[in-house]
Amino acid sequence: MVEWLTRTLLIAAGAVTSWFMARDAPNFSVIQGVVAMLLIAFTVAMLAFWPVGWAAWLKRSGSSRR
Repeated sequence: MVEWLTRTLLIAAGAVTSWFMARDAPNFSVIQGVVAMLLIAFTVAMLAFWPVGWAAWLKRSGSSRR
């Protein structure tokens, strides 16, 4: 499970990195790793703060769970 998650993140990071620099650049893998870490941080932040936003939306709509 961790393998396919890591592979997916690295593929996405490679695609984003290739928008800004050539794949045959000597530091492509370093930049790809940095972009992958940023994607991981963004994913963790979204997962961490999503319930707060969801709860606020539920309270506004008046259909909160009891």
